[in-house]
Parts: sequence; C-alpha cells; structure tokens
Amino acid sequence: MSSNYSSKSQRGMRAFHSTVQLVKQSLRGDTEYDYTQGSISRASLLLAIPMILELALESVFAVVDIFFVAQLGTTAVAVVGLTESMITILYALAIGVGMGTTALVARRIGEGDRSAASVAAGQALWLGALMSLVVAGVGLIFAEDLLRLMGAEEAVISSGSGYTRIMFGGNFTIVFLFLLNAIFRGAGDAMLALKSLWLANAINILLDPLLIFGLGPFPELGVEGAAIATNLGRGIGVIYALSFLLGRDGRIKLGLNELRLRFGIIVSLLRISAGGVAQYLLATASWIFLMQIVAGFGSAVVAGYVIAIRVVMFTILPAWGLSNAAATLAGQNLGAGKPDRAEAAVWSIAMYCAGYMALVGAICWFFAAPILGFFTQEAQAIESGALALRIVSLGYIPAGFGMALTQAFNGAGDTLTPTVINFIAFWIVQVPLAYALALLLGFGSEGVFWAIFASDLLIGAIACWAFARGRWKLREV
Repeated sequence: MSSNYSSKSQRGMRAFHSTVQLVKQSLRGDTEYDYTQGSISRASLLLAIPMILELALESVFAVVDIFFVAQLGTTAVAVVGLTESMITILYALAIGVGMGTTALVARRIGEGDRSAASVAAGQALWLGALMSLVVAGVGLIFAEDLLRLMGAEEAVISSGSGYTRIMFGGNFTIVFLFLLNAIFRGAGDAMLALKSLWLANAINILLDPLLIFGLGPFPELGVEGAAIATNLGRGIGVIYALSFLLGRDGRIKLGLNELRLRFGIIVSLLRISAGGVAQYLLATASWIFLMQIVAGFGSAVVAGYVIAIRVVMFTILPAWGLSNAAATLAGQNLGAGKPDRAEAAVWSIAMYCAGYMALVGAICWFFAAPILGFFTQEAQAIESGALALRIVSLGYIPAGFGMALTQAFNGAGDTLTPTVINFIAFWIVQVPLAYALALLLGFGSEGVFWAIFASDLLIGAIACWAFARGRWKLREV
C-alpha cells in the first residue's frame, strides 16, 4: 500500500511541476510552440493564460471603481453605470479595430516584414486618435443631455455630469490601451500588454480612495475622483506601452515614417475590423437600451443592476480567455490544413468554458446576496442586484458555449455568422422581450433580467447548431 501511495504522490508531484512549467512558459511568451500539433489541452492553456490575465486586469478597473464609488451611495453608482453603458459603444469600436489591428500586425510579422507591421501599427493609432477626438467632443458638450437621454434622474444628472465629462474627455486612454495591447498581441509580445495593465491598475487602485474620499493631502472629489484616478492610471499605462513602440529594441518600432498617414492601410484596417465592430456594437448597443429600461425603476435598482453586471463580467473572464484561445486554434489549424483538429480543439474549449461557467454560476446563485452586500449596504440595491445575478447566472452554461464558438467563427475568418447571431439574440429577442416583460406585462426590472437569460440561451443554441454544420471550415481568408 505504501508503494502505491508513493507512486501516486510522485505522479502528483510530476503533474504539479508540469503545470508550473506550463504556466511559466505561457507567461514568458518567448518560446515557440506549434499549436497545430500535440496536446490540445496544452495548446489551449498556453494561449489562454495570458489572455485571461489581460482580461482580468482590464476588468479590475470596473470592480475597484464600483467598490469605492458604492460607498458614496446609489446616486454615485447610478451615474457610473449610466456613463459606462454609453462608453460601451466606444469599447465596441476599440475592440473591433483592435481585432483588425492584431490581424494586420500578425500577418506582416508572419511574413517577416517588421517594417510593414510597424506601419500598420502607426495607422491603427491614427484611427484611434480620430475616434477618441470625436467621442470626447460629444461627451464634453452634451454630458447632461446624454445622461438625460439614458433616463437618469435629475439628482443623478446634477451630481454626476462631471464624472461623465471626465470619462468622455479622457476616452483616448481606453482606446489607446486597447489598440496598443492589440499591437503587442499581433507581434507576439502579449506580456507587454500585461505589464502596461499591471501598471495602470496599480495606479488606479492607489488613487481611487485618495481622490474619492480626500485622504491625506488629496482633495475630496467624490465620484469625479474615480474618473480622474481611472484616466490617470490608464494614461500612464498608455505612456508605458508607447515607450516600447518608440524605442528601437522591440518587434514594432514607431518613427516618423511609420506614423506618416497612409489612407490605403487605414481603409484596409477598417474593412478587416468591420465584422468585429458590428458584433460588439450590436451587443453593447442593446445594453444601453436595457439600462434605459432599468433606469426607469429608480437609482437603487440601477445600482443593484450595475453591480450585478460588473460581477457577471468579472466572473466570466476566464471563459473569455479560453474563447480567445479557441479563435487562435481554429485559425491556425485551418491554415495548416487540419479542419478536424480545429473542430476538436474548439469543442474541447467550449466544454471547458461551459464547465467553468457552471461552477461560477452555482456560486453566483447561492451567494448572490452576500456578493452584492460586499459592494453596497443599500437594501433595495442588494435585493434587486441579487435577483439579477441569480437569473443571469442561469444562462451561464449556454453562454460558455456561445462565447467559445462565436470566437472560433471569428478565428476562422467567418465574422458574418457571429454578427447574425448577435443581431437575432439581442435585437430580435433580448430588447423587445425586455421591453415587453418589464413595461407591458408589469414584471419591472425582473423582466429585463429574464430577457438577458433568454438571449444567452439563444446564443448558445444557435452557435452550437451553426458550428456543427461545419461551413466555417470552408471559409477562405
């Protein structure tokens, strides 16, 4: 018996050391690995670990801000939620253009043309600057009108328009952080993206309580302090990332030549990014309509809903990281002429996603109220937010399948299928159903929560059906 125990112990230690080495290899990012051969599980983890960490760090902004802002009351949380709902459109644009940027940079790097990759990176930054300028102008001029359009109460508008102006005015930090990280991923320097986010988060976490509550020599700025802290943190992260591009040692080097406007490349970038932008716009624009409906039930309900959605976004991040790995595995294996391996890899990742989502969904269901209570002491906000978290968590398993499979479509070059799926789920089902349940049938905010569950269920079902048909294998890129 002791011999069997010793053998099991040795196997366990070998497995542990193997896992540690796998994590180290993934985080170094300096080891070549052929994702078209060998263990699918190993390939998935090597790709997913840095992607999960990057997404987690981006989401830390939201969690840290809402934790400190919630101490100011439901009005402050409401203005953050309403503003973030509007800025999600900017996120959609930045993520979509980032997808195109990664594709262009990666293609040029793969061809061995680092100069062309650097030029593509420079054009992406020009496009980002133009987007930021337009968004900043709209937000600075029409902050109150935008909040009013979102259904905010007058108390929210009067106390929160400053926050909205700062967030819109500093939106370039969001856009550039997304684009710079997209450039690094395309060039194979994913760890640089992680480093810039670590720095940005550390500064944000440090400055949030100092500027919100006026600790020490710092002024008490309330909810506006959260906006300033977030933008300062992101801004320093952007400067840090740019320092690598403006230096002369990295794969991508930006100089005057690379930054010279080339409209042909910008047009090509827009064309490649169009599918990604459409997907995210369809999804995020629907969230704005949902927020408008929820806003009609008062600031406390909005606060609970905002906190619940932040918790949802944070808990699904590992699944998003795995889903991004599915995109890479699908694209590379199709390119290698191995469609069967591509399909097997994606289904495996989809199962991993669904399994993880089942676990966190159960946690969210059973501990919804304590989770909400960690962020706020407002009884109505806790009650409403806990209800939202429980209902949405019921759709976690199909959402896990949906995330993995839709990203696999993108990796295969089929951006049309996910766009159609999003249009059906969000605009044919979610928005009309939310309106009908909440306002016409009298379910109130609970109707919105059930509409979210219905759309997640539909996305998972349609994605599984479309992926199983296999037409994505025939996509020419």
